[in-house]
Amino acid sequence: MREPLRDKSRLEHILEAIDRLQTHAGSLTKAELEQDVLRYYGIVKNIEIIGEAARMLTEAFRQSHPEVNWRSIANMRNFLVHEYFQVDSDVVWSVIHEEIVELKEQVIRYLGETDWDEWGKGGHLHNHVD
Repeated sequence: MREPLRDKSRLEHILEAIDRLQTHAGSLTKAELEQDVLRYYGIVKNIEIIGEAARMLTEAFRQSHPEVNWRSIANMRNFLVHEYFQVDSDVVWSVIHEEIVELKEQVIRYLGETDWDEWGKGGHLHNHVD
């Protein structure tokens, strides 16, 4: 059973992987990324980490945040792991420069607005009231 208490650390893993993507690929051209094989596969690994962490979030958390397509994120991870020979660098590029930008904003918001003590008690979303 997935524990609500772990949702926070899974979101932190997503945020850390996004930060690594932006640090190590954000300033590269697509050609530079494709030519640097080790960096490219490091980028792919971080996309996998995002997908695995998203997949491991509790169902209650994912349902509480339907604006994120959690299934699509997890499916990307599965594709990268199982269909690695078909990975298209255009898709990887799109993830790095388009899709993770909004995801990062959402994850930062979820980490800041969720009352994690209450969430961990029962998996019900309670936001901080200021």
